Amino acid sequence: MKLPVLNIKGKETGREITLDKSIFGVPEHNHAVYLGVKQYRANNRQGTSKSKERGEIKGSTRKIKKQKGTGTARAGSIKNPLFRGGGRVFGPKPRDYSFKLNKKVRNLARYSALSHKASSKNILIIEDFTFDNPKTKQYLDLLENLGVEKEKTMMILTENNSSIVLSARNIQKSMVITPNEMNVYNILDASKLIIVESALKNIKN
Repeated sequence: MKLPVLNIKGKETGREITLDKSIFGVPEHNHAVYLGVKQYRANNRQGTSKSKERGEIKGSTRKIKKQKGTGTARAGSIKNPLFRGGGRVFGPKPRDYSFKLNKKVRNLARYSALSHKASSKNILIIEDFTFDNPKTKQYLDLLENLGVEKEKTMMILTENNSSIVLSARNIQKSMVITPNEMNVYNILDASKLIIVESALKNIKN
């Protein structure tokens, strides 16, 4: 697939670039994408939820009423889970939700997500650029020139450029990353991918 290279004014430069078929032209594998998104969301869970069981509740341990003759069920502790203020049965405990995924499956998931964006024509290629100073207005002008100011965008740079990152940081629907920070969730979450021309060489690595 060939895409025109645009400048920061949104105009075509007269050059075209061919997307690597091994990245942007693979058959979409829905289950690999599902696993990639599942892993990303699981790895971001804090896993800090905790409730107290009956052994952790503060309270008296005396027997609150006699065993027999009351006409009601026997009860031995005020911390019984059946009573208000008692402990919780099988409540949540701190745990690690993260899990590992094979490298081939992770790559297949990323390539499937990128191929989906390419086939749906949601990828824009722009020539290399930089900002002299961090300025949100400059980045907003860039998005308007590309016609994606109302879209949720993710820009992929060759390397971390602080001026561009700081310019986009204050815009709610914009994200700026480098190729090694890409993951399936962010690729699918963005409506449009804006890839800097030189970053295409680094995506496969």
